[in-house]
Amino acid sequence: MEFRRLEIPDVILVVPDVHRDDRGFFLETWHSHKYAEAGIDAEFVQDNQSRSGRDTLRGLHAQLEHPQGKLLRVVDGEVFDVAVDIRPESPTFGRWVAATLSAENFQQLWIPPGCAHGFCVLSEHADVEYKCSGSVYRPGDEIAIRWNDPAIGIDWPCENPKLSPRDAEAPLLAELTPRLREAARG
Repeated sequence: MEFRRLEIPDVILVVPDVHRDDRGFFLETWHSHKYAEAGIDAEFVQDNQSRSGRDTLRGLHAQLEHPQGKLLRVVDGEVFDVAVDIRPESPTFGRWVAATLSAENFQQLWIPPGCAHGFCVLSEHADVEYKCSGSVYRPGDEIAIRWNDPAIGIDWPCENPKLSPRDAEAPLLAELTPRLREAARG
């Protein structure tokens, strides 16, 4: 198993060892000791799954007062998965990283607390499973950042994404920064 730190050092791409033979395949999708040694020392409190059609873009989402870490993988299809550092005191604040996750490459992306998350679907549909650390989901604590915020500059691979009304009307990161600073102070 390989753990690759991306340009936002706390975001980690997990490349598992996949054992294949004529019967199919086997891989580990979670091993607490191996992941902890690589910097993913999380206590998961919730598992989620979503299904989305081609060009659906979900995000950018995060929790304000009770941040969650997320370990994502695609069990069917392919997505362009993005993490944006929204920790105001971080040297990588406002920067983004991305990875293509698919049922074919078996890769996972660890998005630590303090990063917003989003993805767009590259295949006909995609089933995404993810584990959440920190606190269980609290609807009133979720924030959204505009998917095409020019200050972030994500190079999304879909031109006309399908968005929820909330995601289409989400504020820019600059508009949320005072709230992020306040939440970081505790």
